[in-house]
Amino acid sequence: DVRGAVVRENSILLVQERADGRWCMPGGWADVGELPSVMVAREVLEESGLVVRPRKVIGVFDANRNGIPQTFYHAYKVVFLCDVLGGETHGSDETLDARFFPFTSLPPLSSARTNERHLAEIRAHLADPDRPAAFD
Repeated sequence: DVRGAVVRENSILLVQERADGRWCMPGGWADVGELPSVMVAREVLEESGLVVRPRKVIGVFDANRNGIPQTFYHAYKVVFLCDVLGGETHGSDETLDARFFPFTSLPPLSSARTNERHLAEIRAHLADPDRPAAFD
């Protein structure tokens, strides 16, 4: 799983999932053979309308240990900090909406996709650009 952390003026881009009506960073499951950096840029574009360039890996998280068991063998979530190159925010076939939210005023999260730990790590990287990637 990859997720794109797109931040503007201390606000983070979130998309509203059609599946549960809750919000998360744009992203999705890996396609076999696709580079993670290419995949995250494609997912952000497809789900939010923004063209981005991945700049940095924020963290690699064990998705099986977030309190919601996976129905298959094992999964990891790679969160990339991304820079906006263009585009306009909008929903998609998979998302109802795409908007920037202040970190201090977030909507209900789709916690299997984006949770407080991911967001705290993003904020820590924004405060310290030299911070190394987090990993489990």
